[in-house]
Amino acid sequence: MLATDLDGTLIPLDDDARNRADLAQIVDELVQAGMTLAFVTGRHLELVEDAMRRHGLPHPAWLICDVGTSIYRGDGVDRSGASDRAVGLDRADGDESSPLGGLRPSSAYVEHLAEIVDAWDVERLHELLAEVSGLRKQEAEKQGRFKLSYYCDRDELARVVGEVERRVAGVEAPYRVIDSVDPFTDDGLIDLLPVGVSKAYALDWLVSHVGHDRDRVIFAGDSGNDLAALTAGYPSIVVGNAATDVVEGARKGHEDAGWSGRLYLAERSATSGVLEGLQHFLAR
Repeated sequence: MLATDLDGTLIPLDDDARNRADLAQIVDELVQAGMTLAFVTGRHLELVEDAMRRHGLPHPAWLICDVGTSIYRGDGVDRSGASDRAVGLDRADGDESSPLGGLRPSSAYVEHLAEIVDAWDVERLHELLAEVSGLRKQEAEKQGRFKLSYYCDRDELARVVGEVERRVAGVEAPYRVIDSVDPFTDDGLIDLLPVGVSKAYALDWLVSHVGHDRDRVIFAGDSGNDLAALTAGYPSIVVGNAATDVVEGARKGHEDAGWSGRLYLAERSATSGVLEGLQHFLAR
């Protein structure tokens, strides 16, 4: 399986002809290698569909959305052979106009996350944080049942994150804070997710339930909310446009764990970096 972030990673950068050409080459590589494709993104489902329309992305077999707080079965080729029951898939939910067609969300994963947060829904959490200066709630389509997302000024990110963490810890709310910087707008981004949940957590859950070999799952990413997955033990690709702290964090995570040959630092950016790393791992 190639499990990849979208923004700054699989999605071609604006006006980058090489990225667009390499997107088609990625599809060819996956077909030739008999690999499944999964998206692992901070985007909500509707925004994934928008990206697929705008950028001509290939159809994934699996979608991990909302920074690991939702999982869907896509209509791409799944070679795992997992039964619907293994992942707790609901009936198809979608329409023919969607680039993803009929989708099946994992009700088993929803139930799992509901047990983690218990009575702490995101509205109650938002009320707790209402007086934190500098927080700006993100648009409705960027929120989720188990995800609460804010913007803040980049220069204020450390202070705001510290205040959010203090308030959450003060009432023992079962949420954790993930912060990053949007590479396109330079906004500070703050996501509150159920404690322990991340892109890596959801990917681990999915890989376990569909029965994939972890050593044959390649993860690609570029930003702070990819770091947990980049250091979760999967063969990993950091694309060339990743921030320095992500590169160093991924390198340190692999060194501390004693892993060798499981991290590829691509020279090329975004889509082209994914292809570069994919070819590296497939050639071994």
